[in-house]
Amino acid sequence: MATERGYRFPAQSQDTQPGKEYLMHPLPQFINPHYNPSNKLQGKVALVTGGDSGIGRAVSYLFTIEGATVAFTYVKGQEDKDKDHILNILKEVKPEGAKDPIAIHTDVGFEENCEKVVDRVISEYGKIDILVNNAAEQYSSPTIQDITQHRLERVFRTNIFSHFYMSRYALQHMKEGSCIINTTSVAAYSGNAEMLDYSSTKGAIVSFTRSLALNLVARGIRVNAVAPGPVWTPLQPASMSAEKIAQFGSGTPMDRAGQPFEIAPSFVFLASHDCSSYITGQVVHPNGGMIVNA
Repeated sequence: MATERGYRFPAQSQDTQPGKEYLMHPLPQFINPHYNPSNKLQGKVALVTGGDSGIGRAVSYLFTIEGATVAFTYVKGQEDKDKDHILNILKEVKPEGAKDPIAIHTDVGFEENCEKVVDRVISEYGKIDILVNNAAEQYSSPTIQDITQHRLERVFRTNIFSHFYMSRYALQHMKEGSCIINTTSVAAYSGNAEMLDYSSTKGAIVSFTRSLALNLVARGIRVNAVAPGPVWTPLQPASMSAEKIAQFGSGTPMDRAGQPFEIAPSFVFLASHDCSSYITGQVVHPNGGMIVNA
């Protein structure tokens, strides 16, 4: 099983970004059959960027079965198949009486697009209680000379600019008790020699989380982050060689990569006011035992 110590994925890679979940073997596990929902997010409206696959898909699923109405973003023309798959599942598992989830195609790296996404959610549901800034992209480069100006800007736009833009517009509609959860990475703490631009954005997310939490504490809006370790998501085969995929997760004390369903409960915990009302400006570390000392 993919959650057993020492498990390794078959060598594989994808030639285009963003990665496609439906092409992965084995498929990432976003559903934990042993998870028991308890209406932790009943009546809430959540916006999740990058919710079509990977961690975003698992978060959208858990939020839905916990009672939230979910809107998520995806990249049109490239993530349509993954989007259709999870959207149909969310419609099937949504609680009785809840509104249907929606998928919004956009490039979150641009301010005007983020504004339109928030406007669409408000038009559909009238509020936003939970914002999950999760969309990201990564590339592997052996040297800093390989990182072009175009790629550097692209990665920063998707991975950190979008956090600013989405938060800016969502906060216009968020009230006391609302929350923002940002997806950072263990790479923000440990570094990654071949993902300089990606790691830099993830470090920026940590500082953004801590600073925005202080900025919003008087409004009663909490801001936290989740820093996963290696997780089996489409980001990996789309940015790593087949040889590296075959060793993916071997650097953790648990000697394996995580599955999306193992990361998503951290987001539920931070989203639930009953569970984390005294937590803001913090980072949760589901990373297979990697010690980050931060």
